[in-house]
Amino acid sequence: MCNLYANIATAEAMRRLFQIESEQDHLGNAPSRPSIHPNYPAPVVRQVENVGRELVEMNWGFLTPNFSKRDGSPIKPRAWNNARDDSIFGKATGLWKDSFLHRRCLVPATSFNETKGKKPAEDFWFGMAADNADARPIFAIAGLWRIEREELRGEGETGLRHTMVTTAANDLVRPIHAKGRMPVVLDPADYKIWLTGSPEQARALLRPFSSTQMRIVRHGINEKRDLPTEFGGQTP
Repeated sequence: MCNLYANIATAEAMRRLFQIESEQDHLGNAPSRPSIHPNYPAPVVRQVENVGRELVEMNWGFLTPNFSKRDGSPIKPRAWNNARDDSIFGKATGLWKDSFLHRRCLVPATSFNETKGKKPAEDFWFGMAADNADARPIFAIAGLWRIEREELRGEGETGLRHTMVTTAANDLVRPIHAKGRMPVVLDPADYKIWLTGSPEQARALLRPFSSTQMRIVRHGINEKRDLPTEFGGQTP
């Protein structure tokens, strides 16, 4: 499960990679995000009929009602930030299927985090291969989005929510992830198919990304994980 990722790309760089017209960039003066956690906002690319691609903010994680085990009263909703590729058409179709059929999106990222071990845990940040060790090329994770019910939204939220699709890990990520999973990273040539292709075409893209095109960009023990509201700390 991926519970942390980063996007330190500029809005201009995202518009260029994802071929988005400037008037369809709705991020405003968006800050760099070195750590994006579930429930917090992040840039997402979606396809809008009669408009084209647009860049918007969505909070991370589909929400479902949650209730206290003690007295059954409503408590903070659960945020489902990962949609397994093998569950989109399985038992959990009620949560993912409609979005997969009608509301697929691209989740821009510059790296994602997986943790290995406990006490101490090791944090590994994965990104795209690059000649410059300090470079963090943008890539896209296959995502789904929906508009959340008003009663589940937090204060000030628009209701726009996204999740990322995960698949079997490649040779680079597998030794790190205990359950052998990783986000579905899309090749740029497949962005259009994921956004507008048929369900069968999109389903064919749910596969591990080539490990030869990736690298570990940062690794450390017990790293500080700044909340996205702080936008500080070291850049993964």
